[in-house]
Amino acid sequence: MQFRLEPLLSAGQVDELRQALLAEDVPWRDGAETAGWHARAVKRNRQLDPGSSLHQTLASALSDRLLQHPLLQAAALPVRLHNLRFSRCGVGEGYGRHVDNAFMAGGRSDLSFTLFLSEADQYDGGALVLEDPGGESPLRLPAGHALVYPSSLLHRVEPVTRGERLVAVGWIQSRVRRSDRRELLFELDTARRALFQEQGKDEIFDLLSRSYANLLRMWGE
Repeated sequence: MQFRLEPLLSAGQVDELRQALLAEDVPWRDGAETAGWHARAVKRNRQLDPGSSLHQTLASALSDRLLQHPLLQAAALPVRLHNLRFSRCGVGEGYGRHVDNAFMAGGRSDLSFTLFLSEADQYDGGALVLEDPGGESPLRLPAGHALVYPSSLLHRVEPVTRGERLVAVGWIQSRVRRSDRRELLFELDTARRALFQEQGKDEIFDLLSRSYANLLRMWGE
């Protein structure tokens, strides 16, 4: 299951973040340094130095905002968010077809996310393309909007042909490893919350809540 946080950041928050990242003294590094051995050959981007004080400040604030988002809490069931990176692609840069590593230094990658920080009219190309059984889905979201999707999908970032693409990316380790189980839990949780809003706490709500809690207990890690 994939879902969008629309928006995660306001226009003002995006502007502040973008100004901080595009200042003259920002330490950018070759993105291939953080790619797995199989993806290094197709990764052409630059990433904010993860050891810099700027990265630590921005990543901490953004991680907190993501983890506090109610949709992400309900749909992803996060244990932790890890390896957050700020990435920029200029003309000719992108990231070829790859799958994310299953395990990283910060944890298991069950879900990946991309937060778009450039407006769609500020660059051409640069679409995030997800591959699933239904075909390919090219995506270019408005600045401040984020896409969360299974880390198991093959995906790529098309080369930028004009302007510059600025994003934040990262990974989520979920309490529930399997995507189909997370989806079922999310649907059940959505149904019980809707019922509670309409009818309050009644016997049916209690039964749905019991099923939700017991399935989470059964499937959680």
